[in-house]
Amino acid sequence: MSSRPSAFDTLMSNARAAAKKKSQSQSSPPKKRKSPDSRNPTKTLSSVEAEAPSNPPIPDSKVSQDETNKSKVDKKVVNKPQIPGSENPSLSFVKLGQERVINSKKQRVEIADLKSKIESLKKSPGDFDPKKVLSWEKGEKGTGDLGLVAQASRSSQSMMRKPDALTIAKVFNTFRLIAKESGKDSQDKKKNHIKALLVAATDCEPLYLIRLLQGKLRISLAGQTLLAALGQAAVYTEKNCTPPSHIQSPLDEAAKIVKQVYSVLPVYDKIVPALLSDGVWNLPKSCSFTPGVPIGPMLAKSIKKVSEIADRFQNMDFTCEYKYDGERAQIHYLENGSVEIYSRNAERNTGKYPDVIVTISRLKKGPVKSFVLDCEIVAYNREEKQILPFQILSSRPRKNVVMSDIKVNVCIFAFDMLYLNGEPLIQKQLEVRRQRLYDSFEEDPGYFQFATAVTSNDLEEIQTFLGAAVDASCEGLIIKTLNKDATYEPSKRSLNWLKLKKDYMDNIGDSLDLVPIAAFHGRGKRAGVYGAFLLACYDKDNEEYQSICKIGTGFSEQVLEDLSNGLRSKVIPKPKPYYRHGDKINPDVWFEPSEVWEVKAADLTISPVYSAALGKADRDKGVSLRFPRLVRVRTDKSPEEATTSNQVAEMYDAQKPNQPNNNQAKNQDDSEDD
Repeated sequence: MSSRPSAFDTLMSNARAAAKKKSQSQSSPPKKRKSPDSRNPTKTLSSVEAEAPSNPPIPDSKVSQDETNKSKVDKKVVNKPQIPGSENPSLSFVKLGQERVINSKKQRVEIADLKSKIESLKKSPGDFDPKKVLSWEKGEKGTGDLGLVAQASRSSQSMMRKPDALTIAKVFNTFRLIAKESGKDSQDKKKNHIKALLVAATDCEPLYLIRLLQGKLRISLAGQTLLAALGQAAVYTEKNCTPPSHIQSPLDEAAKIVKQVYSVLPVYDKIVPALLSDGVWNLPKSCSFTPGVPIGPMLAKSIKKVSEIADRFQNMDFTCEYKYDGERAQIHYLENGSVEIYSRNAERNTGKYPDVIVTISRLKKGPVKSFVLDCEIVAYNREEKQILPFQILSSRPRKNVVMSDIKVNVCIFAFDMLYLNGEPLIQKQLEVRRQRLYDSFEEDPGYFQFATAVTSNDLEEIQTFLGAAVDASCEGLIIKTLNKDATYEPSKRSLNWLKLKKDYMDNIGDSLDLVPIAAFHGRGKRAGVYGAFLLACYDKDNEEYQSICKIGTGFSEQVLEDLSNGLRSKVIPKPKPYYRHGDKINPDVWFEPSEVWEVKAADLTISPVYSAALGKADRDKGVSLRFPRLVRVRTDKSPEEATTSNQVAEMYDAQKPNQPNNNQAKNQDDSEDD
């Protein structure tokens, strides 16, 4: 029999309700807040250096240089990696230790303060303002960390019996259960799983459990670094496995092998056991492309002129396909007859497209038992036989769609076959893969069609084909090599695929996918909404968002209101430590990285104000956009899939020959986009 809710529980419930009602009626803009640490990183370092002891302990140096720096791997000498640091490693160690002590002291103070508030609240809940209570629950502005709140709340509770200790396996398995819960009452089941973890958590465990669940455990470690480390670790630990004789650098080759395997089977649960049992040199045989596990899509490089096709594909056969304006999809048909549909960022979209499942099952030919199809799902008017804009497609519900409720019909435009009847095809040439595709399906106009394509080396014919693509409501063309360097390269933006959009040729500007990280309050007619937004690209190497431009023109009142309403729930008290934005930009509010916006611009220019591609296009300055305008919100992309800083630098370099006055633009400050 359940007990009546306590006064504390009642107050917390009322606090949430009051805050929700408040947010619906009005939005109180946060005050401007500067982040001295992020804008002046040397300040923190200086304080640490000042506190370092004058005589730091010297580590034991009795181990011989030969033993510490070299290891023999079956007659091949492999240099062990050195820990980066200064000339005096002991000083570097002391600095790191001092930083951790400082952060630890600060965290303990914050937790103690939260604990005292929570204890006071429980003793006398009627004396506290609901808004204040909710701010504690969400995280104080000084911390902005729900993990700290969880740690403080959990450590203030008394228990009848000490719970069983959490293990890595238990936490991981619980996370899996949370991810797999679906259907009726799935949210309640997920909450119960999380509660069970928090009840058993002790010390700092609630802090990191919450951060893991929020996906905010940033430790400046890129995924590619982890994969390289796995491969190199395998080389060091394999005792009875000699590297093939043709390999000159075992460490580099091992890292390359693990990265390649991960691109076709991105599951650590399979890769790590295979490394332990079969070794790194046999890994490609142990782990191969498997239906039911999505791989990253192959992507295309942008070009601006038809003549660039001939420059890139000299003495090579290539094909041109329509570039459809829809949602990239990877359709997996398993031998048991089940179908899974994945987005370009590996999200499961099976429940979103029940009509696609019916179509794909109906139109596959008899001998086909299993396959993986790369395609574009496009909104389609079957009566008019016309492709509809992406915005129409994005209006479809995202989950648990019922066939009878579908109002927006779709057509599958298939262009590649990655797996067929137990055989991976990604190492086959495109000409072979495409023929397998044609042989495996029947077309049904308006339901399933092969991508419209032409194979020609005639530039005039390609120019005409581009015009036909635009007339058919497509974005442009994708140009692909056919039978040379034409394998499928997962998760890679390859020069063997090129994309040519009509907008590029009209010099309207390049298209970039950017993340809104901050905003400025509107004035005059725009009072009550955000008047402009600070956009950023993503730097994969440093796992940071780099400011690239401010966009504030070209919005209708309705679009601006919708964008503002959508981002208000993402407001944070200060910029994230992984935001690189310079000290000349002072937005009124900052956001969690949550959305991706497709933006076009007149051109790219060197800027002393913005941080995008800093040090790549120019040694001391970043790159910015001139006259940016919003095209659409990319619901099919995550912030980490935004245009990268390397791509920004490449776009800037690519436009140089076509921008004779670009040097003049370098001295401009992009005030024109305000």
